[in-house]
Amino acid sequence: MTTQIPSRSQILDWLNDNPTTTSKRDIARAFGIKGQAKIELKRILREMEDEGLVERRRKSFREPSKLPPVTVLEVLRPDSMGDLWAKPLEWEGEGAEPLILMIPKAGEEALGPHDRVLARLTETPDEQYDYEARPIRKIGSAAKKVVVGIFRKTAEGGRIVPIDKGQDKEWHVPQAAAMEARDGELVEAEQSAPRGRMGLPLARIIARLGDPTAPKAVSLIAIHQHGIPDRFPDEVIAEADAAKPAGMEGREDLTHMPFVTIDPGDARDHDDACFVEYDRDPANEDGTILWVAIADVAHYVTPNSALDREARMRGNSSYFPDRVVPMLPDRLSGDLCSLHEGVSRAVLVAKMTIDADGNKVRHSFHRAMIKSVASLEYGQVQRAQDGNPDEQCEPLMEEVIEPLYDCYAALLRARARRQPLNLDLPERKIVLSDSGKVLSIQFKERLDAHKLIEEFMVLANVAAAEELERLRRPLLYRVHEEPSQDKLESLREVAQASGFKLAKGQVLRTSHLNHLLEQALNSDFNELINMSTLRTMTQAYYYPQNFGHFGLALKSYAHFTSPIRRYSDLIVHRALISGHGWGDDGLSQWDIEHLEETAKQISDTERRSMAAERDTTDRYLAAYLSERVGNEFTGRVSGVQGFGLFIRLDETGADGMIPIRAIGNEFFHFDREAQTLTGADTGIEITAGMRVLVRLVEAVPVTGGLLLDLLQLEGAELPSSRRSARRKGRPGTSAPRKIGALKAKTRAKARKVKRERKSK
Repeated sequence: MTTQIPSRSQILDWLNDNPTTTSKRDIARAFGIKGQAKIELKRILREMEDEGLVERRRKSFREPSKLPPVTVLEVLRPDSMGDLWAKPLEWEGEGAEPLILMIPKAGEEALGPHDRVLARLTETPDEQYDYEARPIRKIGSAAKKVVVGIFRKTAEGGRIVPIDKGQDKEWHVPQAAAMEARDGELVEAEQSAPRGRMGLPLARIIARLGDPTAPKAVSLIAIHQHGIPDRFPDEVIAEADAAKPAGMEGREDLTHMPFVTIDPGDARDHDDACFVEYDRDPANEDGTILWVAIADVAHYVTPNSALDREARMRGNSSYFPDRVVPMLPDRLSGDLCSLHEGVSRAVLVAKMTIDADGNKVRHSFHRAMIKSVASLEYGQVQRAQDGNPDEQCEPLMEEVIEPLYDCYAALLRARARRQPLNLDLPERKIVLSDSGKVLSIQFKERLDAHKLIEEFMVLANVAAAEELERLRRPLLYRVHEEPSQDKLESLREVAQASGFKLAKGQVLRTSHLNHLLEQALNSDFNELINMSTLRTMTQAYYYPQNFGHFGLALKSYAHFTSPIRRYSDLIVHRALISGHGWGDDGLSQWDIEHLEETAKQISDTERRSMAAERDTTDRYLAAYLSERVGNEFTGRVSGVQGFGLFIRLDETGADGMIPIRAIGNEFFHFDREAQTLTGADTGIEITAGMRVLVRLVEAVPVTGGLLLDLLQLEGAELPSSRRSARRKGRPGTSAPRKIGALKAKTRAKARKVKRERKSK
């Protein structure tokens, strides 16, 4: 009987089907090859190896540049969606290490960064990653757990108190591992052993970050606490550095048009430019044509590239008073994708024709090249429009700046008809010295130049959503659903307690909320009503289905105007490129199939950045106020809880807390539905919106916490708390009561509210 020697294709098929048994003996046994026939098999395998069809790995054969089917992996940090990734401990192939997605079994022990596992791999040729890995067993515990905290020096070395509120366990640092850190210094450390003295995990300091109140530390705390990635992998930097400026091929040449960018004075990138011309069409008398050009990020960040995977994982840029954590490396965000003055830059352009009443008559989109004629600042443009142009704006007035404002005036008429939510919430700006000390907390000025750009961007975003709907292309909408009935009822109660009225028993529209805001305008309750209305709103998010945008009173809305700092906009750009057939860098099939996952991920990263930015602002405010402990401040009750009151200070807008024990000597009853605290003895009722005088007791820059004592409520003194009395050195004493006057004022206010309601 003659032994049948397998063909090369049969051998390759068998190796693919039997990845765990790949030695020459296994192959011979599988095909029934014995005796002298093994010599022929050995010759075929050698030829296949020479031709690169297989490679020898010790005494086994497999296809080249591939991982073995069972291998040891090191688990990486989870991304913002919670997906767990891994890298091979050994990689001998050409090019970058393959991307491996871990697929843990339900009920198995959780895996963490730096854990080592033996895993079975499955190739995923149709995915944006290379393998899926299913753990067989863990072969090593996590080698590195990192913590950021305050170092407290002890005789044996020290302890680290984590700054993350979710971590209450301290870490012990031996003397030899303390890196000569000072007491009270902010440090970064990694675990060196699971157990040390007194059962605390042992750690060694790997970086001394300095004074925890210093500017860099303030934002660094938030970055670490919220898990915001602030370092780009080498392959991402290399890919960005290798990028070349986009050429004119496949683009319309709009470099002759006088586009300008208008941004804050400290802006590092310029991703949008505008130009307005008057419409010469007699059918559109007094109409304008608005051109909004947005950096063509999709040209540089292509699907499944290292840049793309990193941008999707980050979701967006994060902004802090002293730094920006960008979504894209500076080579792109600050250079190739920034519309610098006098430099040709690749863009996607929304061209929108607007009539005299501010209605968008039609729109079109273009992949083009522009050259900005000027990089302008908001204040500079506003001063020019108000009659005081500088040397840069003077030659631009007639052709550029005046048409911009004429177009804006028309859009304001359309806005008045549409009635988007018109909240008046001043934005705080933290002013730092060159050394990083907080000089002041200012409220940013809202100029027409700011509002002009906002209206232009909103209209371009609407046009993008409508265009993709026309093209029947998938996209990510910016969704903002209307508030729940429970939240509306709470707002209605706040409004009524303040002497105002919110319509009931009809379909809610933003115009109803705007009417409430107009009632509160110029009253003592203006900030309270604005804040309460904001808290009533649901949080906006991204989703591939359209549920409208309640706050803007728009049926279709997508983000198109900031692809440098938002991944959602990059998806919209790709969809437009695909829909118009502008190139092969449009929306990929993987993008389409994973739109919902992408939407959830970038919605989550957006919330993460907002929380980090808010925490950083709180810490800066606490640092600023820490030098004024003991001072008195005016403010207003912004929230009522069973454990105390939240107070917003007038001067800085900072939020502090008054513990229930610091309000008075009596027992206070908390009414959850009415959101009130009522004194058991005096009958004093404390509600949101009341004016207060408080004393700053404590300001903790590391946590951003402010602790206050209540001195006066609606201009009347309250009984001092036991805590306050002890602080003054007079145990058991209390301030004079002026309860009668307070109750009389409360009754008079109630009668006034009642009369106003009847008159309405």
